[in-house]
Order: sequence, then structure tokens, then C-alpha cells
Amino acid sequence: MSSVIQSRWWSWGFRTAVMLYFIVLIVLPIFGIYGHSLSAGWSTFFDNLNEPLAWKAVLLTVKLAVIATVINMLVGTMSAWVLIRYRFVGRRLLNSLVDLPFALPTAVVGLMVLVLLGPRSFIGEWAERWGFSILFHEPAIVIAMVFVTFPFVIRAVQPLLEEMDQAEEEAAYTLGATKAKTFWTVILPNMLPGILSGAMLAFSRSIAEFGAVVLVAGNIPGKTLIASVYIFGEIESDNLHGATTVSVLLLTLSFFILWLVNVVQMRRKGA
Repeated sequence: MSSVIQSRWWSWGFRTAVMLYFIVLIVLPIFGIYGHSLSAGWSTFFDNLNEPLAWKAVLLTVKLAVIATVINMLVGTMSAWVLIRYRFVGRRLLNSLVDLPFALPTAVVGLMVLVLLGPRSFIGEWAERWGFSILFHEPAIVIAMVFVTFPFVIRAVQPLLEEMDQAEEEAAYTLGATKAKTFWTVILPNMLPGILSGAMLAFSRSIAEFGAVVLVAGNIPGKTLIASVYIFGEIESDNLHGATTVSVLLLTLSFFILWLVNVVQMRRKGA
């Protein structure tokens, strides 16, 4: 009897510890930032929300995040396919390097892009020779976002390819389907939940990126200033209400994206 009671106490203790961990680490900060954004009243909240530079920063962030996400959807899906379906020298090394952006500090990523696209680099010199610049312009921001987020689609699609029954493909070939038709009618529908989940996570990560982007964007208000850098600038200007207002906007968008990811995953499990 005492062992049963002790087991229940241990179980209750573990559950309580986990709940407290989530509350302190996630729930309280979320409530705190929403509360602070409204602490000066609704009028101040909407004044900060209607700030032209804030909206330009948010819209620019969303636009570039969409571009980076589309690139990652295409290249990430192809990369996952190659890493799963083909055997070649260096495949394991490439598969390990996929997770490199998760391990690198984002400031290091920004510095890597800065060196890659700088005026003394091959790419920078080539761009200047043709009369255009990449560094401190929108393309540099997209490149930084792509680098930071490209593992999401690959890692979401790979398990689906591993689980996929190749008998379906062989049956399609037996029935006379071409490789292209087999891909569109058999393979792609099986990969689609992973592609969508990975893409949405990549988009959510892109709109929040700061360390990699701040070094390569130029941070020109209204042109290359993205939302996370705008928030940092508002904090430096001692305008916490302005910073938390834009933060709440990004946070709400992230919640919506995560909800969509959960919907896609639940439908996949229920399929």
C-alpha cells in the first residue's frame, strides 16, 4: 500500500514539476508581453500598431520570409529525396551537415553570409561588376533566412520518404504511368504533409530571425529594416510599448502558424 502511495506521489511530483517548468518558461512570459503591450491603454497600443515604420518592417519581414520558405520548400524537398533515395560518397556527411544551422549561433551565420557576399568576395566582386549589390539589400536577408531555416523541410520530409511503401510506385509504373505522373499522383501526396509542416515552421522561424539578419540587412528604415531589428531599435530607444506591440503581432502570427502545423500533423495521423 505504501509503495502505491509513494508511486502516486512521485507521479504527481513529476507532473507538477513539468507543469511549473512550462508555466515559468513559456506561459508567464507570453502573458507578460501581451499584458505589457496593453498596459498603457488601447489607444497607445493602436498608436504603436499604426506606426508606418513598424508596418513596413512587419510586411517586409513577411514578404522575405515567404520567399525564403518557398526556396526551402523546393530545395529542401529535393535534398530530402536525394539523401533518402540515393547512395553516394559523402551522403552521410551531407546528412549530418543539414543540422548545422541548429548548432551555429545565428551571429556566426550572419558573419558567414557577410564574408560570402562582401565586396572583397568572389560573389561581391561579380555583383559589383554587373552593377548591383546583394549585401545590405533584400537578397542578403533572404539568403540568411534560407540558411537558418533550411533543415526544417528536409527533416520533416525525410521520415515520410523512409516510411513510404515503394510498392505503390512500382504499381504505378506497372500500370504504365510515367515517372512524372507517378511523382505527382503517388509520391508528392505522401510527402505533402511533411513539406507543409516544414515550410510553416521555416516561415515561423524566418519572421523571428535577428542575429543572422542584423549583420547583412543594412537595417535601413522602410527598406531593409525587418521586424526583429525594429523591435531591438525600439528597446534601445526606451520605447518598450512599441517593441512589445510589434512583438505581440509576430507572436500572434507564430501561434497561428503553429496551429496550422498541428492541424496538418493531426490530419496526417488520422489519414
